[in-house]
Amino acid sequence: MADAKGDIKQSEEWQKAVAYEITDADIERQRALLGFDQAAKTREYIQTATEDNIRNFAHGMGDDINRPMRGDPVPDEIKALRKSLFKGIHVFVSGSQWDFYRPIFPGDTIYSFNGDESCEVKQSEFAGRSVITVRRDVKLNQRGEVVAVYRILRVLTERKTAAKKGKYSAIEPARYTDEEMQAVEDIYAQEAVQGSAKRWFEDVGKGDSLGLQAKGPLTVTDVICFHAGGYGFVPYAPTANRLAHKNRQRIPAFYVKNEHGIPDVAQRLHWDPTWAQAIGNPMAYDYGVMRENFLWQYLSDWAGDDAIITHVHDEIRKFNYMGDVQRVTGEVLAKRQDGKRTLVDVAVKFTNQRDEETVRATATIALPSKDRPLPLYPEVPEELAEKAVRMLARHRELGGD
Repeated sequence: MADAKGDIKQSEEWQKAVAYEITDADIERQRALLGFDQAAKTREYIQTATEDNIRNFAHGMGDDINRPMRGDPVPDEIKALRKSLFKGIHVFVSGSQWDFYRPIFPGDTIYSFNGDESCEVKQSEFAGRSVITVRRDVKLNQRGEVVAVYRILRVLTERKTAAKKGKYSAIEPARYTDEEMQAVEDIYAQEAVQGSAKRWFEDVGKGDSLGLQAKGPLTVTDVICFHAGGYGFVPYAPTANRLAHKNRQRIPAFYVKNEHGIPDVAQRLHWDPTWAQAIGNPMAYDYGVMRENFLWQYLSDWAGDDAIITHVHDEIRKFNYMGDVQRVTGEVLAKRQDGKRTLVDVAVKFTNQRDEETVRATATIALPSKDRPLPLYPEVPEELAEKAVRMLARHRELGGD
């Protein structure tokens, strides 16, 4: 009887959690926010680059390196637009674009400012009405130099619609025989890493393969390592005890009671299969950002230590469920010269054990040339460079270090 009552209570809590809807008013408020940039005041797990945290970051396939940035108070009208905006609506990372302009050296401190660039309403096969937004994050160092620009594509969906449609409910968890698992191990064993050996621009040709890599099978341990390596997902990072209490007071809609009546983060769908199923997925799945990091590793392994990955655009096209294996392949699309820069354009795709394409990406890599052994970064757009200097100057006027 106790179990039955618990199931009823669980059902009621989850029905409440998935009751929120995407409204026209929220969409208009989101559009009114476009173009407003503000200093990122969140405290990331990693804010100053050191050899130790760069290594740990790489081990865990972490996210970005960032320090809180001071800035002017957010105007009241912006606060009003943001308050409870898309409350209770689920957010998926569906892709991103990175443009890199400078390296980050040990000892560099990274600041950010960000704002929304676009807002589009679509009908989604998975979740009915959805909202597609792009947010731009500008990363700058302690000298006010732009090191990178990150654009993240987010899909906002109603949890109840996704749960009802159950588009992916027929997908079964992956299981492997010893022979199938050995085939995955064999891919790992044969992966090539260019490393310190230069990959010369002159030696690359259109149609060249970038090789084969494996990622997975995905486990909850992988997700734990990802968080331990530095992925904070601020301001919604998983927290414990007193920090979790403070977070529940600040963003109560982000917490949904589990089957034991305990409020827990909505993002636990990445490790809690029961909650993942409640919103329409057959099991827990990875963060899209994890596969983006796998992508960068794949590109770096092929290009070598002296190359510069200057541009990456990726689309997350399918979920990567617990137990799934990703096979990563790529090829050279073109090679070209842009002034003194020798560039290679490549395409990459991830394919799972069900032969589904889960990630599609393109990238531009500056390779060393025999005429110019050190490749060059692109120039930062002048308007963006000037804004970065102004933002850092204001940060210091307000007492930032």
